[in-house]
Amino acid sequence: MRLTDFWARLEEAFGPGYAASLASDQVLSQLGGRTVEQALAAGEETHVVWRAVVAAYPDRVPARLR
Repeated sequence: MRLTDFWARLEEAFGPGYAASLASDQVLSQLGGRTVEQALAAGEETHVVWRAVVAAYPDRVPARLR
């Protein structure tokens, strides 16, 4: 998954404002206690980060974006 696709999916699922907040502020255990931004900056694959988001928020991410 390209980085631009990742951000588009995150914004579609959470809205532009909340997506940015989630990415910078929410620590996910699935990412080893890192935020989305920290995981991406550390070189984590975008599909791995996306799967972590889906696992953390299964009710917020529509099935078509999974």
